[in-house]
Amino acid sequence: MKILLIIGGGIAAYKSLELIRLLREREAEVRAVLTEAGSSFVTPLSAAALSGGKVYRELLDYRSEADFSHIELARWADRIVIAPATANLIARIAGGHADDLATALLLASTSPISFAPAMNVQMWLKEATQANVRTLRSFGYSQFGPAEGPMACGEFGPGRMIEPKEIVRELFARDKRTDMAGRKALVTCGPTREAIDPVRFLSNRSSGKQGCAIAVELQRRGADVTLVAGPGVNARSGALKVIEVESAREMLDAVLATLPCDLFVGAAAVSDWRVSKVASGKIKKGKKQQELVLKFVKCPDILRTVARLESGRPDLVVGFAAETDDVVENARRKLAAKGCDWIVANDVGAGTGVFGGEHNTVTVIGRGGDARSWPRMTKQEVASALCDFLAGEFSDECAPN
Repeated sequence: MKILLIIGGGIAAYKSLELIRLLREREAEVRAVLTEAGSSFVTPLSAAALSGGKVYRELLDYRSEADFSHIELARWADRIVIAPATANLIARIAGGHADDLATALLLASTSPISFAPAMNVQMWLKEATQANVRTLRSFGYSQFGPAEGPMACGEFGPGRMIEPKEIVRELFARDKRTDMAGRKALVTCGPTREAIDPVRFLSNRSSGKQGCAIAVELQRRGADVTLVAGPGVNARSGALKVIEVESAREMLDAVLATLPCDLFVGAAAVSDWRVSKVASGKIKKGKKQQELVLKFVKCPDILRTVARLESGRPDLVVGFAAETDDVVENARRKLAAKGCDWIVANDVGAGTGVFGGEHNTVTVIGRGGDARSWPRMTKQEVASALCDFLAGEFSDECAPN
């Protein structure tokens, strides 16, 4: 495997030398790119000695361009790893910058890209950083870490770069995962909005992060993925076919138009109700009016519709059950009512931080009564574990279409 390692500027950069050594032990061919900040922590000589090759630093270095241009370097790599990925470097990548060798390479590359965040806990927790990380994941980047623990600055919390051996283990494991190749997958994510009038609507708190993570993971494993995303979901990715919708009816129409498929994952939080008649103009509040009565009708049940198709039903239909009480019991009832093969139950009650957060705790329940509870994980880890599970569910008789 040919791995291009981009070394960002941070105290964790010293781990990149160990990462190079471990990659070489796995017989990977490694080329290193040092950012300007990275060269303050790691010398080119150290990286070159361990990688056994030239270390690249400048975008407009005529000697490097004459020998091996930055475009050729981007094409050379089977995989690109950014470690450490600092807050500044992540922000510049998310912004589409190409003002140094590292960012220009990333824009020019078509290879799978992974990044290992490393920064102070407060920097990691800031919404600006989290928004940039979400953007990278929406581009199809794989995220490794960060870990939680003591930091060089004396603080404690999430933001530590994970250990090089963990990066290597995950990198090689992911490289072998092509278990969804040839499959056609359809994933829904995010909320729906049901109009009340031209100004107001009914919706819910779903961010779509879990569904997006599942879609990206399925695509990375070789599946042909279509993602049907509700409003407000950051789902733009060159690696995915994304259909943006607003209402439950629009989502159902998009789903039915995309079928047939091998796998359907209904991770969207579809509205249960819509007003029976949408007002043509903004509903005004009367001076003495104390209440407003609206009449509701049911929204289409997308999961049940797909699960009970007589013709063209996907081989596997997976639903999600976001519950606040009696999570597993309610999920079992939903599984029976919808007719899907598996249901993924998660607790979204007050204090869980699931809506809009980066973590999830789920239980996967099958029609036969099997229930598998997983520990609290990041939504990317949940996506990876779920895809492992789904790949195992496809039998020899369930060949790709």
